[in-house]
Amino acid sequence: GDILDHYLKTDGVWILTRNKEFYETNNERECAEKCEAERSFNCRAFLFTKKKLQCLTLAENTKTTVVFDSKDAVLYEKKIYLLQCKRGIGKDYRGTEAKTWRGIPCQKWAEKSPHNPNFTPEKHPTAGLEENYCRNPDEDVRGPWCYTTDPATRFDYCDIPECEGQIMQTEEVECMQCNGEDYHGDVARTQSGLQCQHWDAQEPHMHGYTLKNFPGKDLKMNYCRNPDGELRPWCFTMSPTKRWEYCNIPRCTTRPPVSGLDSHCVSGNGEDYRGRIATTESGNICQHWNMQFPHKHGWIPDRYPCKDLEENYCRNPDGEKRPWCYTINSSVRWEYCAIPHCDGTEQSAGMSNVATQVFLPEECYQGKGLHYRGTTSTTVSGRKCQAWNSKSPHNHEKTPEKFPNADLRENYCRNPDGDNRPWCFTTDPSMTWEYCNLKRCDDHTEE
Repeated sequence: GDILDHYLKTDGVWILTRNKEFYETNNERECAEKCEAERSFNCRAFLFTKKKLQCLTLAENTKTTVVFDSKDAVLYEKKIYLLQCKRGIGKDYRGTEAKTWRGIPCQKWAEKSPHNPNFTPEKHPTAGLEENYCRNPDEDVRGPWCYTTDPATRFDYCDIPECEGQIMQTEEVECMQCNGEDYHGDVARTQSGLQCQHWDAQEPHMHGYTLKNFPGKDLKMNYCRNPDGELRPWCFTMSPTKRWEYCNIPRCTTRPPVSGLDSHCVSGNGEDYRGRIATTESGNICQHWNMQFPHKHGWIPDRYPCKDLEENYCRNPDGEKRPWCYTINSSVRWEYCAIPHCDGTEQSAGMSNVATQVFLPEECYQGKGLHYRGTTSTTVSGRKCQAWNSKSPHNHEKTPEKFPNADLRENYCRNPDGDNRPWCFTTDPSMTWEYCNLKRCDDHTEE
């Protein structure tokens, strides 16, 4: 495989280290080869500057030293030195744990007091015997260990957790589950290679995507995120001519476990329901999710791989009160499904008359879109929407407090004032507002 596959890449950062070597290289791969061949010290990472084509091999990484922002630099860290868990007996463990399972500090491998060691960096140069970090140079079946600083205890084992079952930093950045709503990796470049703008910065693009407006969305550094229900993670870019762009993060090959598989009842609001009921509570047969007739909609199975929009089975992909479906009845767009609750109670019997008054999150609107409750947050020109509770970059009076019935959540397109169709304020200072990139539902029915 590619030599860079063994490294974790982070754009726009610089780290301080005393032990380093300078080289002139043409690209990152040549710099990686210098790191692999480094003999002056144990190379944990390297920095590559794109303008000067400068290569710095480093003895430390972000786990052991200070990090700074540096626009032109790219940091590559060896993944093996970022793991804080062990695989198997931990022969290749290169973490920074430096105390025994009892809490006794480890003796440095190069020192001879209080214990004269049999295993030293000179005798075992490839065993990673640095500082006083726990290691397993003799392939002990009980895992990593160290000589201790207690004169009464020559050596003892370290408490290093198993990697199995953990979300490891080296894996976290490589793929995303579903549409990346819970992606917390460190990818900071768009699909065309543009560097991402920091979320707490307002240059070159002003926006309202801040921790204050989107709490819990992990908007840190300039990492790609999906705070607004897009198809996949994205970011504002450092290019003045490209406001935002999707990031190229592959989907994980394994999907998260689903608890409601083949169930005949629902728990909670039934988001994890994976049963095969396909009729609504009034007896209408459900429309297949991959069909656009008789009702056009945005819940396309390929776009939402973790929602299990299979066949025409009732599902709850959008956090509604309970599972629902579009119907094959052209005069009834959608309805809730009659699925018993797992605690033995019926699911809100007699709700069929309410279903005609509630409008589901989808990618089209009816009438003027007064009841549109979808998660689209992009305008017709591709601009991102400003959060309704934000006054930046545009000061306005369309706040959730003044329009409590308009569902002004996050930065989703809405029509709180009876305009012709859903709209939003934009995050572009030069464009106050625009209509949203939504089509009218072509089902020949009135709201």
